[in-house]
Amino acid sequence: MPRVIVIGAGAAGTMAAIFAAEAGAETILLERTRDGGRKILISGGGRCNVLPMSVDESRFVTDSSPNTLRKMVRSWPLAQQRAFFEQELGIPLVDEVEALKVFPASHRARDVRDGLLAKARATGVQVRMDTHVVDIQRTDTGWRVEREGNAPLECDRVIVATGGLSVPNTGSDGFGLRVLERLGHTLHRPYAALTPITADSPAFASLSGVSLTVTLTATSQEREYSHTGGFLFTHHGYSGPAPLNVSHVVVRARNERTSPARVSVRWTPLGDAEWEAALKPHGARTVTGALRNELPDRLAAVLLEQAEVEVHRPLSELRRDERRRLIDTLVRGALPWNGDEGYKKAEVTGGGIALSEVDPRTMESKRHTGLFLCGEVLDAFGPIGGYNFLWAWSTGRAAGLGAARLDAARLGAAG
Repeated sequence: MPRVIVIGAGAAGTMAAIFAAEAGAETILLERTRDGGRKILISGGGRCNVLPMSVDESRFVTDSSPNTLRKMVRSWPLAQQRAFFEQELGIPLVDEVEALKVFPASHRARDVRDGLLAKARATGVQVRMDTHVVDIQRTDTGWRVEREGNAPLECDRVIVATGGLSVPNTGSDGFGLRVLERLGHTLHRPYAALTPITADSPAFASLSGVSLTVTLTATSQEREYSHTGGFLFTHHGYSGPAPLNVSHVVVRARNERTSPARVSVRWTPLGDAEWEAALKPHGARTVTGALRNELPDRLAAVLLEQAEVEVHRPLSELRRDERRRLIDTLVRGALPWNGDEGYKKAEVTGGGIALSEVDPRTMESKRHTGLFLCGEVLDAFGPIGGYNFLWAWSTGRAAGLGAARLDAARLGAAG
């Protein structure tokens, strides 16, 4: 029976441990915090967006091969993942159709975290909390896992599921990224992803608390990303799915010290032609009245000021140049920003270990026999809406099965 050690009791690591144990491996799950799965607990506002309702693979972001990423995502189809949670864990799921998200019916993230750990223990996984791993070393017969204040553990295979750098108060400190780079893996520079964007715009400062659905497009010299979704003005800038999903373009442009990224916003579903029709003269109706049909009142007033259009101007008196400026502001206005909230508020870590150095079927390192990688340490992330849990579940399962089934005759081979 092979001995497998999984480092990290988050989403990917716990899933890896479950499938390694079910496939017949003696499995030990090590976790540095006292309880594990803390990102699960805070996800989805404490409700845990377990999965998306459907998957658009093009929405994932990676500097590695998109084809390799697709193979990893498809290794465990969405329908089978849903069935696992409902049938194997006994956690009923419900769809939130408007947002295309899947939640536990209880809307309690703790049920997901506790259900995974209970399943792991039931399959025979030895779960050891408060265990701080400080190093992983290759040996003649397998791997040695060094622990702070405890004797090292020997094993045949090791699975690294330590996450990245996002939300450090949950226990993420980048340990796995550092040790994997030391072991010879290519590390694509990590960066904060899915993080709020900050701004000090006087024009928008009074709009804190205003929310709506918008389309944002962030464009830099190297990349572009668009998303339609919720948008919230905050005291510090902008949050919600739309800002978070495009934030990686902003963050990377700053990190790479290229020209600042430009963020443009379409404030409503209406395009140029639709706004042309909406702004046609209609009795004594004013331009403010036309905008209030589509926008929150406070935002409408700010956008009119930006477009230099008098708020009480009747539509019948709106000049052609004013109409053009106003439509430009409404359909492709510039969204001012000055930074981001970094890893402290980031949902995930962008960058990570190159996917080309991992077998997409088993998640085994191509550099070291018996070393497996899964979850956030890999160079991929998806948008808000369950994509990153889907990635964790898929890669965790593949790593667990791969580690348990690895041909024992290969274990002594050089990595």
